[in-house]
Amino acid sequence: MTRTAEQMKGRAGRLARLMPSGPNTAARTPFVLLVVLLLAGGLISLLLLNSALNEGSFRLSKLKRDTTELTDEQQALQRDVDSYSEPDALERRARELGMVPGGSPAFLDPDGTVRGVPERATAQPSPLTPPEPDESADGPTGPASPSASGPTSPSPSASPATASTTPPTTPPPTSSGR
Repeated sequence: MTRTAEQMKGRAGRLARLMPSGPNTAARTPFVLLVVLLLAGGLISLLLLNSALNEGSFRLSKLKRDTTELTDEQQALQRDVDSYSEPDALERRARELGMVPGGSPAFLDPDGTVRGVPERATAQPSPLTPPEPDESADGPTGPASPSASGPTSPSPSASPATASTTPPTTPPPTSSGR
């Protein structure tokens, strides 16, 4: 039995040497703390990265919404410009301002000679709008035409300033085929 006890003591001694005891466990503590700190730092950095990505996503969606609103506004303004650029709208606005269609054009050549026969523009009744009571009292040319009224106007109360007090009518937007 002594031999078996010695063998057991020998085996137990070898196993005891393999298993760390009190002073050796203190060497593991810095390693465990390092691993825990690295894991915590990684989780915190992932959280910050996720927050930054979410903030960028919200900003991107706001910018897309603003771009959509500005594009809609730009298209509405372009429709307005197109409606004001139509020939009928230009003619109506020119007549409201007192302009009349010109006659046949005359051109000046570089040497100073006139090519064509110049004519004075005269006001004609507009086929688009019926004559108003103010125009019928002043005649077909009206006081708005500078060529017909001359320096002495037959009606001093009628002036271009009174014509501009009526609000201009704007045509409804139409499709321009674009």
